[in-house]
Amino acid sequence: MRVQTGDNVAIGGFIISGTAPKHVLLRAIGPSLSSSGIPNPLADPVLELHGPNGFQTVINNNWRDTQEQEIIDTGIPPTNDLESAIVGTLDPGSYTAIVRGVGTSTGVGLVEIYDLNPGVDSKLANLSTRALVLTGNDIVIAGFLLSDTPNQDRIIARGIGPSLAPGIFPTTVVLADPQLELRDSNGALIRSNDDWQDDPDQAAEITAAGLAPTNNSESAIAATLSPGLYTALLNGASNGTGIGVVEIYDRGAPPAP
Repeated sequence: MRVQTGDNVAIGGFIISGTAPKHVLLRAIGPSLSSSGIPNPLADPVLELHGPNGFQTVINNNWRDTQEQEIIDTGIPPTNDLESAIVGTLDPGSYTAIVRGVGTSTGVGLVEIYDLNPGVDSKLANLSTRALVLTGNDIVIAGFLLSDTPNQDRIIARGIGPSLAPGIFPTTVVLADPQLELRDSNGALIRSNDDWQDDPDQAAEITAAGLAPTNNSESAIAATLSPGLYTALLNGASNGTGIGVVEIYDRGAPPAP
């Protein structure tokens, strides 16, 4: 996403469900994106991890500053010394990772979370990203990897905008009409959606899951997916721009026949 300043920094949220603590690695990536041909990368990211009441906020600028060996031991340290990372074991609950640039710097950045102990009785049940949704290369792209198990997972992806106002942001700054695409690892389109009630069957499944958006202009997709890598792309209808949220909910395996 395009990481700017003030309310337009990047915010990645995640929920750990279950009973066991979850060992995770968070990364804030910027400079190394240039090797993938991404223009205007965030030159020097800073990462903050916030948690439930009583959780002590963790901040990292350059990943080698603290936890260097622990991060190396994960096998996936950032490739640029200016990038940020935090490793830790977190109790079930809701957490927020904030990515900003050093000073007032801006650019395209990436916030990531890795599940380092998927075998325990907890999982990343929800991932979300809030950012300024622009156009072209500066839409918001959320990638997620479903773990390598024989089971399929039911997911719901949502694109949120209007319902962020007026409680969180003024109506004038939110994404007025989000559009959502779900694509596979080859970039092939699985499903797209503009207004979440457009498809009655989809709307019924989303409502039954308790995840119906509160604004009719917002987007949602329900899908049953095999293990693999997927992306959810959030943009505005008619090249609209504004603050938006893309969310991924993991609902687990389909019920047995």
